[in-house]
Amino acid sequence: MKLNLREGSLYIQVKDILKERIINGQYKVHALIPSEPELEKEFEVSKITIRKAVEQLAQEGYVEKRSGIGTTVLANQVVSKLSKGQRFTEYLIGEGHHLSKKFIDLTVVEELSDPLHQLGGNEAYCIERLYILNGKPYIHFRHYISTHIALPKDPEVFVNSLYDMLYQQGIRFYRFKDEFGVSVPEQNVAELLEVEKQPLLQRERYSYDSRDRLVEYSFAYYNTELHKYIVNFNM
Repeated sequence: MKLNLREGSLYIQVKDILKERIINGQYKVHALIPSEPELEKEFEVSKITIRKAVEQLAQEGYVEKRSGIGTTVLANQVVSKLSKGQRFTEYLIGEGHHLSKKFIDLTVVEELSDPLHQLGGNEAYCIERLYILNGKPYIHFRHYISTHIALPKDPEVFVNSLYDMLYQQGIRFYRFKDEFGVSVPEQNVAELLEVEKQPLLQRERYSYDSRDRLVEYSFAYYNTELHKYIVNFNM
């Protein structure tokens, strides 16, 4: 396979191709990907290029490289762990909790203030969802996405992974930034969470593509009386 320098750094191109194969199931979880010499031959690049590509995949949480064994696939989610940290929703399910999602509404925001103007254009979609933990409202989400991105018309799509949906639209995520704080939600949000209007844990997430452009911005409120927010790291 001949790569083209005009399309960007060779190791990034190799990484993206390998990631696509992992996500699509060509390389199965817990299985080994091809060896470095095999990948060098396939992509017609240097050993250094292959190693940098694999290192990037490891940093994003997709693979783990072990001396004398090879490179093993760890995860095949569109949005990987990005580190050895376990995602919060995975932790909850792993602890035996039942977690589901409920689609609330899809609207268009016409007046964009910071940070929404970073999405580009004069409008943005707002996808409102509710996470249900063991039958009780737990997290209220508002996701903001540029109207330049074509969204599916079926509302059932929005109870699944938004990142999977965006991946199908050709969006490739590169980095995420989470900011946490405490604030009082709007009355309608408090009602959806079935709590009094009071200070709640809130999280802002900024999701960027490979060109470091903001693709998705989300704002969430957590009813931590149901369950604390936990960051679980495996060293």
